[in-house]
Amino acid sequence: MSEAIQPGTLYVVSTPIGNLEDITLRAIKILGGVDLIAAEDTRTTKVLLDHLAITKPLMSYYAHNEARRVPELVERLKQGASVAVVTDAGTPGISDPSFLLVRAAVNADLRVVPVPGASALLAALVVSGLPCDRFAFEGFLPVKKGRKTKLQTLKHESRTMIFYESPFRIERTLRDMYEHWGDRRVAVARELTKKFEEMQRGMLSEVLERLRASTPRGEYVIVIEGRKEKQHTR
Repeated sequence: MSEAIQPGTLYVVSTPIGNLEDITLRAIKILGGVDLIAAEDTRTTKVLLDHLAITKPLMSYYAHNEARRVPELVERLKQGASVAVVTDAGTPGISDPSFLLVRAAVNADLRVVPVPGASALLAALVVSGLPCDRFAFEGFLPVKKGRKTKLQTLKHESRTMIFYESPFRIERTLRDMYEHWGDRRVAVARELTKKFEEMQRGMLSEVLERLRASTPRGEYVIVIEGRKEKQHTR
């Protein structure tokens, strides 16, 4: 089915999380057809657009200018422009900007269309070896304030949990999980879909030891089993 770009429409477009071949045919069509692309980092998005041989106006739209950009973008949409919002990698709104823009567009009775594609949390979940039927995505744990409280609250979560983490805090986060929740099965993914993609599976204590013996690099996704009824916690 051929899809015509609709004026006054916001397209929430997923982009590859590493391997550029994961872009969908529909995403290519949308990015090539809209009037404007709102991008988390215009330099990163331009690399993707150059790869796709697409030339379009770009507007920076990221966490620190989101409040200012939202009214501008909504006004452009009201005037009939078609806009695609993208992040550096993956699906907008998942630990990346777009929520405020989508909410404002919805409140203004504007059309908002999802263009699905890659998502690091789903990619890691389906190959983790842990239950996928019920899960809770928690994004990044608080770095300082509220971290201990969050860990204590999640100790009783029975669903599989998914977290994002940076290479600078991955060891600390796994250690904190072990100290608060005890030993659980975990899968830690690194650099998904990229050349050095890696998945470490096992008990928290085992994966933590392996990680300590290596040099953390790249972005991480942690998939960890939820609390069992008779699970021992520390």
